[in-house]
Amino acid sequence: MRAGRLLVVATPIGNLDDMSPRAIEALRSAAVILCEDTRHTRTLLTHFQIETPAERFDEHTEDAKAESFIERIAAGETIAMVSDAGMPLLSDPGYRIVRLARQRGLTIEPLPGPFAGALALVASGIAPLPFTFFGFAPHRQGERREFYRTVAESGHTAIVYESPERVIASLEDALPILGDAEVTVAREMTKIHEEFLSGTIGSVLAELRTRDAIRGEITIVFAAAARVAEEVAPDAVRAEFERLRASGMRRNDAVKVIAEKFGMRKNDVYRLLL
Repeated sequence: MRAGRLLVVATPIGNLDDMSPRAIEALRSAAVILCEDTRHTRTLLTHFQIETPAERFDEHTEDAKAESFIERIAAGETIAMVSDAGMPLLSDPGYRIVRLARQRGLTIEPLPGPFAGALALVASGIAPLPFTFFGFAPHRQGERREFYRTVAESGHTAIVYESPERVIASLEDALPILGDAEVTVAREMTKIHEEFLSGTIGSVLAELRTRDAIRGEITIVFAAAARVAEEVAPDAVRAEFERLRASGMRRNDAVKVIAEKFGMRKNDVYRLLL
């Protein structure tokens, strides 16, 4: 019996030219394509002349359908999974079926492609390492403030997804918790109206408040929340330096990351390390 596969296929976040030939061929080869919204995915499939049937597979149907699709893969079928845009599973459904496939020893084949969080990070100019992807901020203010407390405690550069309707409220909640940290708000990446707003949280907020409407997909990159240098234990600085160096980071880059993470001057970091 031929071996079945679960194909986890990244799709464009805007510009269709970012669809890879390998991804197109993978979707053509599948028996069915699992997707969040069949109408949205059918537009993509039509553009690339892919005739594979699409079936709804979202947060409301994943639990009910995952087992049956696993049985089909075990029987030899190739099934592909996409999200509405970007890499499946990251803030999107799919975790359950991938985990079941892994538990059953089935072949899982991830196909690389766009990830809005990474695109915003590399365009932000904010120290990229270490970073944490936090996904979507909660809708409710109380939960959102607790969310930003977790972001602050991480001490990492943070990537957050937000809706255009809530981005101002989200930044307003982040400001007193993260301090007036450096931030980049990325909007409509890879599309005609792509925009990157960079500055402090306060200055970006001031710009957004002048706009009649904010539209498009939003990704926010926050620099690590500032910390008071006197509160940082020397051992913590040395441990972080050793960890970054062990990961392959150059000495000067590691010092820069540590300085930004702990709110220190680079000369003070060097002095502690010596």
